[in-house]
Amino acid sequence: MKSLKVLIVMLVFCLGLVFSTAIQAQTKNLGMGAFANEEGPIKLAVDASWAIRDISSPYLMFIIYMGAGNEGKNIVVDRNGIVMIYQGKEYKMPTLEELRKNYQGEVRDITFYRLMGKEGINASWIRFYQFPHKTDFFPPLTMRSPIPVDEGSMSGYIGFRTKCYFKNPGIKKGDKIIIKVTAKNDPSISNEVEVVME
Repeated sequence: MKSLKVLIVMLVFCLGLVFSTAIQAQTKNLGMGAFANEEGPIKLAVDASWAIRDISSPYLMFIIYMGAGNEGKNIVVDRNGIVMIYQGKEYKMPTLEELRKNYQGEVRDITFYRLMGKEGINASWIRFYQFPHKTDFFPPLTMRSPIPVDEGSMSGYIGFRTKCYFKNPGIKKGDKIIIKVTAKNDPSISNEVEVVME
């Protein structure tokens, strides 16, 4: 009985290792805090440069680019379909109201982010797609900000780009997180990127 338990533990560990290695193999480190995974039904790129730079912030901002991997399919992603996984636990994004009530750094975040280099993310698959700037999950409180939305769509070579905030669960330099995106009405349409916070 004891050897059976040991065997089961080893099997679970090995499956976790294989799963983790598969994510790492698909994720490309683009440099400058940018990571991408263009395998699967949703192409995904994450610019974590400001989150890495401002890692002690109570809320971390990521810029996420999504595109339809199958150009003939229309994919809708809502805010509940984007999660951050840290140390095996899933974290959902706050609502826009919750973020604005508990955090006053949105304008500062986007101001400093605009000054950072974008060569890494711009050299990825996103250079072949268009990303309308009219909608965003977390638009800043400025005169020319995009419209706040709860979902975005992608089809053909038109993608969806948005800021995503997650409450910081205590991430430190060098930690790894996963950003996972799942389509609104079809959990089989999903992709994820491993982000190294260094």
